[in-house]
Amino acid sequence: MQDSDIDYSDAPATNTEFWQKATLNIPPVKVPVTLRIDPNVLAWYKQQVPRGYQTLINTVLKKYMTEHQTE
Repeated sequence: MQDSDIDYSDAPATNTEFWQKATLNIPPVKVPVTLRIDPNVLAWYKQQVPRGYQTLINTVLKKYMTEHQTE
């Protein structure tokens, strides 16, 4: 599809104030690691989301970390 084929008629107009309030969400840098996981655990995650299982594992670990942080 070409840019000229896109229908922008339902998109609201933006102005300087809109862009002054805009924020940029940059995802954190991820560090490559080697991690030993039981084969059945890895197979389960791959079955859940074949393309994205590593992100799912990271999300689960991050949730666990957040719930178990000491203040």
